This record gives sequence, C-alpha cells and structure tokens, in this order.
Amino acid sequence: MSAEPPKNRGATGPANSAAIEAEVLQIQASKSDHVRELWRVTFKKDAPKALTRDLLLRTLCWNIQEKIFGGHSQAILKLLASYAKGRPSEAGRQWRLKPGTELVREFQGERHTVVITAEGFRWRGEDYPSLTAIARTITGTNWNGPRFFGLREKADGPSGLSALAAPTARPRAGRGAKIARGANQ
Repeated sequence: MSAEPPKNRGATGPANSAAIEAEVLQIQASKSDHVRELWRVTFKKDAPKALTRDLLLRTLCWNIQEKIFGGHSQAILKLLASYAKGRPSEAGRQWRLKPGTELVREFQGERHTVVITAEGFRWRGEDYPSLTAIARTITGTNWNGPRFFGLREKADGPSGLSALAAPTARPRAGRGAKIARGANQ
C-alpha cells in the first residue's frame, strides 16, 4: 500500500462503501511506521509522538470518512467549541435522549434505573410520562425530574449535559446520577 492520502470521492460521485471499508481495513492492518508515514502525507506534518498507534489509526480513518461523507454538523461543531471554552452552550439543551438509553440514580442507598422509551420512561416495569413523576415517586417530594437524574445543571453547579456529549464514558452527572450508554447511541 502506498502512503498517499485518500482521494475526495465525494466530489466525483457517490462513495462506494465497500471500497471505503477496504481502505480503512488496509490502514488498520498497517505497521506503525507506515501509519506514521501515512499521517505525514495526509496531514503534511509529522504525527505527534504522544499519540498511540490506535489514536493515529482512528484519526486517519475519520479523515477518510470525513472527506467522503462530510464532517460534523454546524450544531455539533458549535457545541464542541462551547465545551472547549468551558461554557456549555444553549445548543446542548436541545439534545434528546434516545429510546433505549438508561438513566441510573442512586438515592438513599438504593439504585434506580430508568429506561427511555418511545412513549416516555420505564421504571420498575411501569411506564411514566415524565422523569418528574418518577422522581416524585422515588423521593416522596416534588423534584424536577431532569435535575434529579443529573440532566440539568444547578444554578451553581456543572451541567449533566457533558455526559451526553461523550456517551462512550459513564460519567457521574449531578447528585449521584449517571447516564449509562443507550442502545441507540
């Protein structure tokens, strides 16, 4: 395999998924020296020494797919930029949890798992129209459901939305709550 950057197939017609997959697999099978050379040719500079082979591969493969299918949407770029500046933007509040996502909250030593469904929320085998209804049942008091499950920020605290921006992690969000990876994420 020669060390040349992938061609911009998007400009010449529809991308062939099998060819893209073959190219990605070929890069993944390459030795570290070849991966670093491919990086040099693709990005016109040496690969950062701190990056592992795995991160180099992921970046090169992303680059191929980005050139063919396009990169992140403007909304995602804006959201990522706001997180990089340490200020989650209003755009983050527009995220919606997908059916199959599990919200986990520990309250008074008991673990509560809520599953997002197409119709609402399921907790302990029963369907509820809102997280607030579940939070009220769990605590016996009026709670804001999204805040109880760590999806809303407090006036003086960090936002649980950062957990949504990085769904592969299982971060703690809010007062003992955490978001587990959903089936569709």
